[in-house]
Amino acid sequence: MVGAGEQNLKLVIYMFENLTEENVVLYAAKQYHKPNMVLSELEEDYSRILYIKRLLTKYYSSGVLKDRLILNHLTVIYNVFGIECATRILFLKLEEKDHKVIAPFLLLLNFLPSKVSGINGKDYQTDEIELDEGAVKCLREIR
Repeated sequence: MVGAGEQNLKLVIYMFENLTEENVVLYAAKQYHKPNMVLSELEEDYSRILYIKRLLTKYYSSGVLKDRLILNHLTVIYNVFGIECATRILFLKLEEKDHKVIAPFLLLLNFLPSKVSGINGKDYQTDEIELDEGAVKCLREIR
């Protein structure tokens, strides 16, 4: 016989097996690693993903990549949501064209898995993502 706690865990895993716009905020809240969390802190940390998206949009239009600012946002995101959760949220919230720019950052931080599963019914093989040369060049200069 399966206990209630085990059933709840299975339900939670099933519920987030496919990450969508409808369940991403709940998924982020459940994975949030901050003791004595206040809702405004969760919202602030979650909004960093939108800041990254804006920085990528500016990169496409101006050719200037604010690499350190992106790294700072990623560091906070990964610290509070954890590696798997943060990666899945990024792949959901960013457009596919953004994956090639964000992937070099995740490689540098050693946060890019070989596969990102269950994003709007799709799995991403990260070794198939073509890396953006501008981002790679920029990040090589940091090292």
